[in-house]
Amino acid sequence: MEEIAADIRKNLQNRPFDGSLKFDCGADGVIVLADGTASTEDRDTDCTLRLSPENLTKLLTGKLNPATAVMMGKIKLSGDMGVALKLSKLIG
Repeated sequence: MEEIAADIRKNLQNRPFDGSLKFDCGADGVIVLADGTASTEDRDTDCTLRLSPENLTKLLTGKLNPATAVMMGKIKLSGDMGVALKLSKLIG
C-alpha cells in the first residue's frame, strides 16, 4: 500500500485534490488522500471507497472505469460522492 501511496503523492504534486478520500482495501490497509498528500494512516474522511488492492491499481491506472466499477459492485462508495468525482483529476 505504501508503494501505491507514494505514486499518488507524486501525482498530487501537480494536481491538487480538495477534500479527503479514503481507499479502504480491508485487511490490506488504507490510503487516505487529505491535506495535499497521500498517507497509509487510517482516519475519518469525507468519502470512502472500499475496494480490493487489485481494483485500486486498475482504478488509478485508468484501466477501471469508476462509475462502472460502482455499478458492478467492485467499488463500494460511502460519504460525499462529490469528493469521489474529483478523483478523476488524479487518474491517468
